Amino acid sequence: MTLAILGGSFNPVHVGHLALADAVLSTFHYDRILLIPSFQSPFKESGQGVSSEDRLDLLLASVAADSRIGIEDCEIKRRGISYTIDTLNDIEDRYKPQGKIGLVLGDDLIEGFLGWRRADELARRTDVILARRLFQTHDSFPFPHRNLENEIISVASKDIRRRIAEGRSWKYLVPPGARNLIQDRRLYGYTAGPSNAQGPQDPSATLISQVEEYTRFLLPRNRFLHCRQVALFSRDLCVRFGLSEAQGYLAGIAHDLCKGMEDDQLKALALQDGLSLSPLEEQKPSLLHARAAAVLLRSRFGVETEAVLEAIQCHTTGAVGMGNLAKIVYVADKIEPSRSGVRGELRVLAQTEGLDRLFYEVLKDTVAYLQSKGRELSEETKALLHYSQGGIEG
Repeated sequence: MTLAILGGSFNPVHVGHLALADAVLSTFHYDRILLIPSFQSPFKESGQGVSSEDRLDLLLASVAADSRIGIEDCEIKRRGISYTIDTLNDIEDRYKPQGKIGLVLGDDLIEGFLGWRRADELARRTDVILARRLFQTHDSFPFPHRNLENEIISVASKDIRRRIAEGRSWKYLVPPGARNLIQDRRLYGYTAGPSNAQGPQDPSATLISQVEEYTRFLLPRNRFLHCRQVALFSRDLCVRFGLSEAQGYLAGIAHDLCKGMEDDQLKALALQDGLSLSPLEEQKPSLLHARAAAVLLRSRFGVETEAVLEAIQCHTTGAVGMGNLAKIVYVADKIEPSRSGVRGELRVLAQTEGLDRLFYEVLKDTVAYLQSKGRELSEETKALLHYSQGGIEG
C-alpha cells in the first residue's frame, strides 16, 4: 500500500488534525495515513500532565471504523525523545509500503527542519508534503516537496488545554470519542461532570463502530491496538483478494474480544456454540477466547454472517476447510505490523503471493515457533498443517 505519516504530540488530538489527515488522503490518494503520537518531541516539553498512554487512547477513540487512518504507537514504545528518521526506518521495515512514504509537515515546522536529525536524508527518502497552518506559500523550504492546499483551521492543542483548564468552551474542538475520554478521566484540568456516555452500550452509526467501541472499552490498550492493526490488515488483504473489506475489518476488530476474560467465563461462552471442549482446551482455557468471541459477536450484536464468525472462531488454531476470510484473519493476526519477531519475508509474501501460499507459509512459521517454545499443538492445527501442505504441494 501507499502510506503517509503524520506525527505530533496530539496533546490532545483535535478536529484540525483529523481534517488535515483527511485532506492528505483526499488530495494525494494514499491508501492510509498513520498518526504517530510522540513519546517526547525533541522540540516540546513532554506530557504536560497527561500521559502518553492517555494521548494514545484519545487518538484511538477518535478514528473508530475509519480504515483509512492507522494509529502507530512505535514512538511511545521506544520511549525517550522521538526522532522522525528512526520512525521512518521502523515504518518502512514493518509496513513494506509501495514507493516513498509521504511525510506531512505543517508549514510552521519549515524554519526548524534543517535542525532535525539527518534532515537531508529524511527529505530524500520521503515525499515531503507541506500543509498550510500559518502561511499561504512555502517558498523558503529548500527540499523537493508537494504543497497541500488544505483549509487552515485555527485550532491548537495548547489553546484547547487552556480552555479546558479555565472552564471555557472546547468540546466541539475535539472528536466526540476524545471528548468523552477527557471528561471521564478529567484530563487537562477538566472539573465538570462526566460525559454521560454509557460506554459500549451507546448506539453507534454502524455495526462496526459499535463493535469497535465495545472492544476498546473491554480490552487493555495494547490488546485493542493489536485488534485495530489486525482489522486494518484484514481489510487490506480482503481488498487484495476480492473479499468484503467490511467483513474483514469487522472480524479483525472483534477477533480478540474475549481475550481478557476469566477461564470460567470463556468456557461458559464457548460452549454456547454447541461444540464440546477438546482436551487441550480443557487444559488451556485461554484458547477458547476465539470461540467465545464468535458467540459474543452473534449474541450481543446480532452478527449472523458465517464467514465472519468462522474467521473469529478459527483465528487461533485454524481448522481444515476454513474459508478465505478465516485464512485472511489468521494471517493478519500473526503478522500485523505491530507484531514483534515477524520475519520480514512473510510481510513481503502478503503483497506478492496468492492466499493459499501466504496462509500456508504463515501457518508453517507459527507451528515452528510454537514447537520451538515447547508448546503443544492442537489437533486442529496439526490436521490443518498436513492438509495445507498437501494442497500447496499438490
